[in-house]
Amino acid sequence: MTSSSKQQPNFEFIELTNFHVTVSPHFTQWLAEQQISLMFTNTLGNRLFIIGLKPDGRLWICERHFDRCMGLVADNTNRLYMVTRYQIWRLENALPPGQLTDTGYDRLYIPQMAHTTGSINIHDIAVDNDGQVIFVNTRFGCLATLSKHDNFVPLWKPPFLPELTPDDRCHLNGLAMREGKPAYVTSFSQTADEFEGWRKVKENSGTVTDVATNEVILSGLCMPHCPRFYQGQLWLTNSGAGEFGRIDLARGQYEPIAFAPGFLRGLAFQGDFAIVGSSRPRHADFFNGLPLHNKLNNYKLKSVRGLFIVDLRTGEVAHWLNLAGGSGEVYDVVALPQVRRPMVLDLGSEEIQTMVTVGPAETLEPAQ
Repeated sequence: MTSSSKQQPNFEFIELTNFHVTVSPHFTQWLAEQQISLMFTNTLGNRLFIIGLKPDGRLWICERHFDRCMGLVADNTNRLYMVTRYQIWRLENALPPGQLTDTGYDRLYIPQMAHTTGSINIHDIAVDNDGQVIFVNTRFGCLATLSKHDNFVPLWKPPFLPELTPDDRCHLNGLAMREGKPAYVTSFSQTADEFEGWRKVKENSGTVTDVATNEVILSGLCMPHCPRFYQGQLWLTNSGAGEFGRIDLARGQYEPIAFAPGFLRGLAFQGDFAIVGSSRPRHADFFNGLPLHNKLNNYKLKSVRGLFIVDLRTGEVAHWLNLAGGSGEVYDVVALPQVRRPMVLDLGSEEIQTMVTVGPAETLEPAQ
């Protein structure tokens, strides 16, 4: 991995194995001011990207390999959960508070446990107030949790689905938590009786459903993703239109806040900013028929894969990160407050074999 300065201050170019990263002039400064680091998943590229700062303040980016990684959540800055092709991984920070590694990492996440869910196309993942992992089981169209004995346990399904079937009928995908409980979900349609029926109506049939009331509170969106409740408002990406916006819950109306040239998916917040993931089309005609396709043509823009930092006060894109080369799409992003330079041990690496942590000693109870 190498980096070199460009003409503008703090403009970075970083080369990874198959990817090239460029960032806007003040992206690195913004990370330092906000005192955060970022992680985002690259689904078809099988990568987890980690973004932080070196001890000298320069930008630092690392990639780790996880098969078809998608949903990502930080339970706190010491524990992560990440969705992969047929498993959910729990990653634990091995460092005591305030300790750094010899190489300057202030978090060292070890993949400690994997729960095998089978190939059920999990999208968003969250953790409730009780520490229970809740995820969107897209293939079966439900919210679900983990089980000690089974691949998953259903918790809730949309009111328009008559039963649980492995048909991905409506493409349920996004989950917003509110006060530590599942609150809102997004889907591409209300299709109830056809295998992948959402594909026929994806242009304008996206919905938001209230989990508590079982009511569809908004429809007419285009392939919505990643609802998030933040600062008393419900935000999401209207992905097929290239929009980031919010929902007026009182009136049941969607308000676009910002447009960016890409299939927007993946959403986190820090202060007055939203961190929004963006993807290019997975194949040449993927955007055909979508509002995003028309906007890109009208503005003579090309789609971008990476991150956009949107100022919530103005709706303007304040900073950006562009991920070129390689393959895959951005799915999820998390912000880690008060973490400067985190590291994740790679599966199959020498480090994960040699890194050993030992818990406090315990004693066996004597036999009665």
